[in-house]
Amino acid sequence: MKHGLVVVKTGEGKGKTTAALGVLFRAWGRDFRVRMFQFIKHSTARFGEHRAAKKLDIRIEAMGDGFTWLSKDTDRTTALAVAQWERCREAILEGGEDIIILDEFTYAMHYGWVPVEEVLDALRRRPEGMHVIITGRYAPEELVEFADLVTEMKLVKHPYQEQGIRAQPGLEY
Repeated sequence: MKHGLVVVKTGEGKGKTTAALGVLFRAWGRDFRVRMFQFIKHSTARFGEHRAAKKLDIRIEAMGDGFTWLSKDTDRTTALAVAQWERCREAILEGGEDIIILDEFTYAMHYGWVPVEEVLDALRRRPEGMHVIITGRYAPEELVEFADLVTEMKLVKHPYQEQGIRAQPGLEY
């Protein structure tokens, strides 16, 4: 019997979204119904994962205004995160997917835009076999305690800090 898990990918290191995408593509290859919601990436974003997902007819839905910590309109940023959470909660409770990924969602909880207890309530009420993966830095302790699997990515070395090399297409976006 399939047991749905709550998985959290957090920490200062790179690879949280990439790890979640690996699960998404693996599950899609096994005919699972998959869906990803992105919280930070702009709704018009067309990074590599968006292009691949479109070719494979996988739903990745971005609703954000870029790097939250650089926002010049935090009211708008907050409203986008809350609206995206409403869409996520509805999808979780409807149960139409086997795996739902909430990419960079920890920020919405960390900044207090979405109450952690509200998230935990939706996760408790999800269909029994549904997996939910949540990514992002600063995962709230309540979420970490609730989750079935938590991985913390640790930054050891980064080419930008070491050599000034910016993010690379295909590797990081």
